[in-house]
Amino acid sequence: MADETNRATFLEIQGRIIEITGKLKQLQTQIRNKEGEKKRAFLTLEELKQLSEDTNAYKSIGRTFVLESKSVLMNEQEQKFKDSETAIASLQTSKEYLEKQMAEVENNLRELLATRIQV
Repeated sequence: MADETNRATFLEIQGRIIEITGKLKQLQTQIRNKEGEKKRAFLTLEELKQLSEDTNAYKSIGRTFVLESKSVLMNEQEQKFKDSETAIASLQTSKEYLEKQMAEVENNLRELLATRIQV
């Protein structure tokens, strides 16, 4: 009977490890994507800063280019940059939480194995 409960507990812990690992990989991918967006916004801002105020600037919308003022484009890029930073911070918090959960689950597995070895 004890062997049966140990097996069920082990399978539950194994399932949680697989679930948390999947979530961590997904979060890492999202963080990488947001970091790419942030870098793109930063580089675009740097290029826009070099232009004079009277330079024609075009914004890409799908396959179309629309004439926009430099200030509008800079505001959009600054907003994208800030949004990316906020999203990255939020994702990092979630990642830390999942890492703590993973450590807890791994500790539970060690305890289960330690009790199994002693029996």
